Amino acid sequence: MTDMAQRPLRLYRSALYVPGDRQRALDKAAGLAADVVIVDLEDAVAPEAKAAARANVAALIARGGYPGKLLVVRVNGLETADVAADLVAAQGADAILVPKVDGVDDIRRADAGLHALDGSTLRSVLWAMIETPKAILNIGSIAAEAERPEARLTTFVLGTNDLVKETGVQMTASRLALLPWMSQTVLAARAFGLIVLDGVCNVIDNPDGLLAECRQGRGLGFDGKTLIHPDQIATANTVFGPSEIEIAEARAVVDAFAMPESAGKGVIRVNGRMTERLHLAMAERVLALGALAGQAETAD
Repeated sequence: MTDMAQRPLRLYRSALYVPGDRQRALDKAAGLAADVVIVDLEDAVAPEAKAAARANVAALIARGGYPGKLLVVRVNGLETADVAADLVAAQGADAILVPKVDGVDDIRRADAGLHALDGSTLRSVLWAMIETPKAILNIGSIAAEAERPEARLTTFVLGTNDLVKETGVQMTASRLALLPWMSQTVLAARAFGLIVLDGVCNVIDNPDGLLAECRQGRGLGFDGKTLIHPDQIATANTVFGPSEIEIAEARAVVDAFAMPESAGKGVIRVNGRMTERLHLAMAERVLALGALAGQAETAD
């Protein structure tokens, strides 16, 4: 069974898309503060540039990827003629992001493709783009694939642009029409221990709009946000990382439960609030994430 508690804790605050055919951008990504770099072989790469993009990906992986960051490769769709070559080029990446996942069969086909390349070593885990109406309708069963033995599925990435395109809803600043689908995706992810990332903010020169989307996404339970420009990284890292206030509150909870008079108690009072041991577990996670964020800032 895929269980978030059993996986190493890591940061997913910012996941930057980088076109696979842009060598300069690939090189620059090494020095950016993004937690995740998603090298794109799909939408961001023209058909005539896909072979060069694959060569870039293979060379990047051979050099060791991006130390301290997750290297994810978004391949072309399972129905395309490019996907087989994409998977070969992406061998050794931390994760393979599969677009246009509609249901369980797509997850199993992707699993089979990865298994054919690296057997049972599970070097690359599987991320799934949730960007079609069928994916939303099937979201529970897709997430349940994480419970299969030797499951590779670990992460959902919401594709809000494609959902807008496929459904015809209006994309407004509030993302009102998307909210039910966003919540469904988060709920399914949490039910089966998956990480879940919010879709991109399309407007690069609107910092207030980006901030609002990040705050909305975090409020809905997303672990981080996918990004299209390096200038968006700092905002995502700030919003999706624990704030100083959250860290202070978490420290107070941990310290309170550590006091001798709290031994054996399931419920105590902390700063005027009833606090249970489930809150202790949440506080410990906040502190662990805060420590990771601090280490990432030091490394950058």
